[in-house]
Amino acid sequence: MSATTTTGLPYVRLLPTPSNMPVTGGDSLTEDLNVYYESGNIAWMLMSTALVLLMIPGVGFFYSGLARRKSALSLLWLSVMGTAVVSFQWFFWGYSLAFSHNAGKYLGALDNFGFRNVLGAPSVASPLVPDLLYAVYQGMFAAITVVLAIGAVAERGRMLPALIYMFIWTTLIYDTIACWTWNPNGWVYKMGGLDFAGGTPVHIASGCAALAYSYMLGKRRGHGTQELNYRPHNVTHIVIGTVFLWVGWFGFNAGSALGANLRAVIAAVVTHLAACMGGITWCLVDYRLERKWSTVGFCSGVIAGLVAITPGSGYVPVWAAVVFGIVGGATCNYATKLKYFLRCDDALDIFAVHAVGGFTGNILTAFFAADYIAHLDGVSAPIPGGWLNRHWMQLAYQLADSVSGAAFSFFGTCLILAALDFLGKFIPVLKLRVTEEEEILGIDDVEIGEFAYDYVELSREVKGLDDIDDGVSQISGQHDARYSHNGHYSGEPKSYDSSRPLASLGP
Repeated sequence: MSATTTTGLPYVRLLPTPSNMPVTGGDSLTEDLNVYYESGNIAWMLMSTALVLLMIPGVGFFYSGLARRKSALSLLWLSVMGTAVVSFQWFFWGYSLAFSHNAGKYLGALDNFGFRNVLGAPSVASPLVPDLLYAVYQGMFAAITVVLAIGAVAERGRMLPALIYMFIWTTLIYDTIACWTWNPNGWVYKMGGLDFAGGTPVHIASGCAALAYSYMLGKRRGHGTQELNYRPHNVTHIVIGTVFLWVGWFGFNAGSALGANLRAVIAAVVTHLAACMGGITWCLVDYRLERKWSTVGFCSGVIAGLVAITPGSGYVPVWAAVVFGIVGGATCNYATKLKYFLRCDDALDIFAVHAVGGFTGNILTAFFAADYIAHLDGVSAPIPGGWLNRHWMQLAYQLADSVSGAAFSFFGTCLILAALDFLGKFIPVLKLRVTEEEEILGIDDVEIGEFAYDYVELSREVKGLDDIDDGVSQISGQHDARYSHNGHYSGEPKSYDSSRPLASLGP
């Protein structure tokens, strides 16, 4: 409805959503559905959706840089392919299973199968945004959660079983946890658990799934020996991935306010501050041991700080972000040693950063959640807060949410992968892990047939070659190349085929 201000400028008056809006979300042929929503909220949420999408290649670059050169491209491929697979799943039935208006305590109905009737009605989470916008925004959350977890296949997992696993895991594990955490009908939501942007559905779920996947795949060849004592092959990729994640996390956390409001502003501020403190803390902890200012350490700390603040970003005051960043950075740093205690080859420390970081953030939220922060969006119902408001039971709620999500994700993932591996005995392409010979060649060569690089720095990768012509022109025959990425002796000669691209060389 058009009107005129005192200055004579036309505007569209915001109207309350009618209580009798049809189940289809409105009829655009007979009414203007835009009058029920602020254009600023729509614009911010569209931007936030794009920012979360930007995080996904950020994860790919981060994981790719941490891995060895011969499997670097496979992790980038999994990140973008994972987005495609999960986005289809989300359209197919994922959104309905997680955010159906008629959901139960644990899982939604299929009312919105294939995005049926998902259009202009207010979303299940907030009256500030319509169903369709909320659906595409939450779809990015589902995609990045799966991509975070799938890094567990690094350097030894097959691609096809990983893709099938993505679809099944999103359906059975992610959709269920998202429903009970964020859907108003979910048991955690009704209990009073506080998880603003994904401490349990995203980080604890992905971290525990990665741990389970690592167990089910088994350790990489040479685990525990000098063969796997290598540096990350491309620190520049790690920095690029961190920057993509850092920027995208503004849409991840601040976008979870579901509107352009003060709650989004405070979520953005605490997100950035926690990231800074996490990076500084991790770097200082590493410097204490190594006397080096590690770039990889700083980037890991930034991610740890971002993970820790995620569940509390829309509930805690600004000063609490310093605590989240410091505690999150230190806890995740020390948690990287857990894989030795657990006897697990978590190649990229996904469990340490995401599961432990998410758990840390959930618990800290119980202490620092403030009742006045949650109501800054102007529409959310008041909450009792955490220990700052003398609401002591909040810690129990957060523990129940965290432990249940971790157990459900870990054991559910084990069952899914066990079923796939069993089928692999009859259908070879479904085997979870490549053969030892294929692992030696590298996942990029065996599974993709393309390489991240056309050339390698032979002076760093290969030692003791007798047949180098003009520096790097040809490599032939059998050579005594017994050194890993950091120059440590591996004790195992390797054979190189001069007909293969130089990009396939490496440990």
